Amino acid sequence: MDKLSQVLWRERELLESLTFKLEVEQLVLASGRTTWLARATKEVELVLEMLREAEILRAVASDEAAATLGLGSTPSLRVLAEAVDEPWRGILLDHRDAFEQATRDIEALAQRNRQLLTSGLRSAREALLSLEEATEGYGQDGVAVTGGAPAPRLVDRSL
Repeated sequence: MDKLSQVLWRERELLESLTFKLEVEQLVLASGRTTWLARATKEVELVLEMLREAEILRAVASDEAAATLGLGSTPSLRVLAEAVDEPWRGILLDHRDAFEQATRDIEALAQRNRQLLTSGLRSAREALLSLEEATEGYGQDGVAVTGGAPAPRLVDRSL
């Protein structure tokens, strides 16, 4: 059980790192300054790769713990917790609760980041369209409706 708990702690640390990296990515997106966006995204991907490796280690440690307890392979943390006495029961349930909370937090951050990316993409597309053709307004879905001949534009190239 000690090996499993160590792996679970490592996985929790990685989830905390992922939360931090997603928040950094969100701050970059919200600022509108995309200079660091590629780097922020790369850091999220690196933590996700480390999490995949930790999940494999957790599966191995979980199967080993299950075998010593006479359980089948790939047991859930709840099943393992129900099969052991205190203090391990409490420790495993604490890990499970922490994973559930981290999952909710990460899902919320990822959803917000997707919204910011979509909004940024829409804004960039509309800015490019405004240089090419006249915008008549916006449709019900918020996308620019274009048509007609290009409107004359004055572009300050010194910017």
